[in-house]
Amino acid sequence: MGEKFKVKSVRYNFFMNIILKISGVVFPLITFPYVSRVLLSTANGKIAFASSVVGYFSLLASMGIPSYGIRKCAEVRDNREKLSKVVTELLILNSICTLLAYIVFIILVINISQFSNESLLFFVTSLTILFNMLGVEWFYQAIEQYQYITIRNISFKIISIILMFVFVHQPQDYILYAGINVFASVGSNILNVLKLSKYVDLGFKKNQKYEILIHLAPIMTLFLYNATTIIFTSLDQVMLGFIKGNESVGHYAAAIKIQNILVSLITALGAVMLPKISYALKNEGQENFENMIRKSFEFIIISAIPMCFLIMILSKELILVLAGRDYLAAVPVLQFLLPSLIFIGLSSVTAWQLLIPLGKEKFTVIGALAGVIVNLIFNFLMIPSLGGIGAAIASTLAELAVLSVHLKVLKEIVIRTLEMKEVFISLVSTFVASGTLLLAKYNMVIEMNFFACVVYGVIYMGIYGLSLLLFRERLVSETLYRLKAKIERRV
Repeated sequence: MGEKFKVKSVRYNFFMNIILKISGVVFPLITFPYVSRVLLSTANGKIAFASSVVGYFSLLASMGIPSYGIRKCAEVRDNREKLSKVVTELLILNSICTLLAYIVFIILVINISQFSNESLLFFVTSLTILFNMLGVEWFYQAIEQYQYITIRNISFKIISIILMFVFVHQPQDYILYAGINVFASVGSNILNVLKLSKYVDLGFKKNQKYEILIHLAPIMTLFLYNATTIIFTSLDQVMLGFIKGNESVGHYAAAIKIQNILVSLITALGAVMLPKISYALKNEGQENFENMIRKSFEFIIISAIPMCFLIMILSKELILVLAGRDYLAAVPVLQFLLPSLIFIGLSSVTAWQLLIPLGKEKFTVIGALAGVIVNLIFNFLMIPSLGGIGAAIASTLAELAVLSVHLKVLKEIVIRTLEMKEVFISLVSTFVASGTLLLAKYNMVIEMNFFACVVYGVIYMGIYGLSLLLFRERLVSETLYRLKAKIERRV
């Protein structure tokens, strides 16, 4: 029968996912300052450009299978036979799509000069396409094995950091660094395949009817959503590469890297909630479903808004600490990107926790398409004159367009679950904390940028947290109540 999996609680999975997300913050904080100073902006720009292009083909290879696989496998995870059938069907589809995508990729790399000039870099980076197919990460998310996912990913990240310090010492090592990045992000996926047979029965069965075609419609819908999302999230770097060159891409990539770290923290809950919400909607009823959504919205509101203002105030210090003086041009780029944190956080709830579980995937496509159109128009208008700043403005406006479409479609349920009282509390608390921080910076000049970030950050978060407590913000109050109850039980 194989190994049975045990589904942990939302809180445990969230905790494990937070550890994973924290590692996604900690490891870049170790690697980013070193790599930025060793490779400099031009070489980093080459890597960012190649990664953006390869991202399109990774998308073609995976189609909408990862998102669809999480939902579909979560629905039948209690039935090994049905689960095995779904996994087999999705693996067949994924293999076909990967083969076709890689053939197209090779043809383009050979024939387009911007690609062929760095052909080795592009081919090394493209290994992610193959490893993502083998990884079936979506399966382990569907069965909520976040402990395994976390331990595995962190282990490989530690190995990659060691490899980076051993082998990457000069700008010419950028291809080697790209290879290490591939190893860090998807190398561990080989373990996923080896472990898969413990949970499902792989291979074809004589009496089993495989229905591959029934998955195509929802997969294509999610593919269109993912495609449009990837296009407008990486279009700015691709267009910067063609219009302004590798150095501009390098500066922009530095700002994007910081933004991605922040986004990963804000959206940590969403990755855990998708399979849980899909299961609850199908088996537990509307009330429990909406209660989960309400808490997700509250988490985004009380985390994204203050984070946006904090990083905006400390953007120069952060860039100097993480990247160095060669990247000072990234400061205004980062500042114009930061409002998108709020939009991305909210749209992660509306898309992955509402539209997809509710079977309204087509509206995620429409929203993402709106983002592509907005991003494309403003990139064309702003990049030639403003460079990275123009790309940042275009990206932020695109995220707002996506969220606007989602909110329009989900108006009724959003009204019931997104409470304006919590938004007001977060905004007031943020303004109080921001004002306090600006006064502190004016009256307390700290020369060391790292120390300044730590001190100012502690002041800001301390004031913000105290303000939430004074206003009795619900999610914070509930968390403290549970923590107090646990301590009392142990005592």
